[in-house]
Amino acid sequence: METHSSKKFWLALICLVIAVGLGYWLGALNKGKSAATSSGQTSAASGERKVKYWKSPMDATYMRDAPGKDYMGHDMVPVYEGEAADSTGIAIDPVTIQNMGVRTATVSRRDLMRTIRAVGLITYDEQNRYSINSKIEGWIERLYVNQTGQLVKKGQPLMEIYSPELVAAQQEYLLALESSKRLSNSSLPSALEGSRRLLEAARTRLAYWDISDAQIHELEQTGQVRKLMTLYSPYSGVVTLKQANEGMRVMGGEQLLQISDISKIWINAEIYEYELPWVQPGQPAEVEIPFEPGKPLAGKIAYIYPYVQNETRTVKARIEFSNPGLTLKPEMYVNVLIQGRPVKGALAIPGDAVLNSGKGRTVFVALGEGRFDPRSVQTGISDEQGYVEVISGLREGEKVVTSAQFMLDSESNLREAMQKMMEAQSAPAAPKDNEDLFK
Repeated sequence: METHSSKKFWLALICLVIAVGLGYWLGALNKGKSAATSSGQTSAASGERKVKYWKSPMDATYMRDAPGKDYMGHDMVPVYEGEAADSTGIAIDPVTIQNMGVRTATVSRRDLMRTIRAVGLITYDEQNRYSINSKIEGWIERLYVNQTGQLVKKGQPLMEIYSPELVAAQQEYLLALESSKRLSNSSLPSALEGSRRLLEAARTRLAYWDISDAQIHELEQTGQVRKLMTLYSPYSGVVTLKQANEGMRVMGGEQLLQISDISKIWINAEIYEYELPWVQPGQPAEVEIPFEPGKPLAGKIAYIYPYVQNETRTVKARIEFSNPGLTLKPEMYVNVLIQGRPVKGALAIPGDAVLNSGKGRTVFVALGEGRFDPRSVQTGISDEQGYVEVISGLREGEKVVTSAQFMLDSESNLREAMQKMMEAQSAPAAPKDNEDLFK
């Protein structure tokens, strides 16, 4: 009987232990569920971001649903919900930024300056080039100036021309002069006026053929017709073209010589298109002759030609110089130095920060914490130190990326493409027809 009572005791004790353990386990389970529910509510209330997927930091197209390493051995980085909706910015973890070698510079105001070095070509002053021709038909009997490059002075004889027309004109003038003398005491006013007009017409004809007043006076004094007409130089300069030879026949209006005055010359400096904003008429310029280094000549830009040379894609800037000793020779090359006018207080960034896609210019603005914003900008002139003027798109004090922009640009384009793809996949399919609305 005692044995039976002992068995009941132990059986009751075992049942009690099992009941207590089961109750404790159920209580712990309910507590865990409550804690999980409370934690989820707290996370939702605090706005904690949820990981949408994981991607490679070096290849945005490599995505996985769980963390790990990509095919290059890099740790996958999380992409959170709502992050892809920001199509204007990208986020990169600090380790990747360091591996990419991303550097930044601050948008600031500075003075932009540029010194333009150009090649110049010495040319003739186009306003001081003259053509020598004969107004009558004849033959060159004697040529006083018979070589190019010869210096001539104003009034110097150039050549002697025989012209039958000129001989006849001189004879007509002598006859008109004699008739005028005979009728000078005539009582008929009409006869006197007719002789005077005839003499004046003969004299004008000789003057039109470049017969000087001194030659006409000599003809009046001597009364002898000259067979040859001497052609004098109306200008001083250098013979740059010679088409006349002794014995050749010349026609009226035919060019025989060309004389150029090189006491004043032009220098045409070749300016590239991107340098044009720095060059204006009136700016000082220095010209250095190759065989006289260290002795620059000071001048000013007189004129900028309004067209571009098709062969060189440059614009000519003309500098005018006096050439008293004829040291500067036409067709000689010189070095030209032009100090561009500085632009004061321009908003500028390093030129390396600008990406030119052909359609526009883009820079990446560093927002901090690994975020970058691609932004379109409008740029102006660039100086010799590599800085570019910013007309619009940036504010003073912002930081722009100056290296690895191509990788950031690729990341931005891939992110935008991924976002559009995901939006297309998540969008509900539209019903094909009205019957689908009732299915």
